[in-house]
Amino acid sequence: MHGLYNFIIKPKKSRYNNTKKIGDKELIVNTDIFQHQHVSRNAIVISVPTSIKTDIEPGDEIIVHHNVFRRYNDVRGVEKDSKAYYKDDMYFAYIDQIFAYKRNNSWTPLNKYCFIKPIKSYSKFDINKEEPLIGIIKYTNKNLPEVGSLIGFTPSSEYEFIINGERLYRVRTQDITIKYEYQGKEEEYNPSWI
Repeated sequence: MHGLYNFIIKPKKSRYNNTKKIGDKELIVNTDIFQHQHVSRNAIVISVPTSIKTDIEPGDEIIVHHNVFRRYNDVRGVEKDSKAYYKDDMYFAYIDQIFAYKRNNSWTPLNKYCFIKPIKSYSKFDINKEEPLIGIIKYTNKNLPEVGSLIGFTPSSEYEFIINGERLYRVRTQDITIKYEYQGKEEEYNPSWI
């Protein structure tokens, strides 16, 4: 079974990531279907489209847009699956809904994207814990500087993901504005709640 323009995927574990293991108990942290932060973004590829050439292969783990697995309530209040739902826990995903794929324990962003690690704020008096619009490239594509580069990006271009237990920003390649030189005071920021 193959789609013409769509990948056929399934959630890696489940469609929502709304539980946290504390000791031997499992705590439900959110019961609301509207919160995009708790929708799973990790999927496994079942089949690739026949009309698109891609490096992604069946069996690869991918990072997708939160609306692929998200449920919603229609105008009558009836809970519905997303338009991407196919059947039996399988979903359709377009290429522009996929941001990165994992093969051999290594993440590779698609050419339009990269993933940036935020850095701690330089100021002792600032209430923000991280420096705005600056980060370290964690996963890059062939159009950007190498991993570990300190870069700047445009306002409102970052979109938060949790990948391998790290909070990262997905940023489009076109929104990277500058490559900085390290000053020696830069430190990655990973909040304790991760």
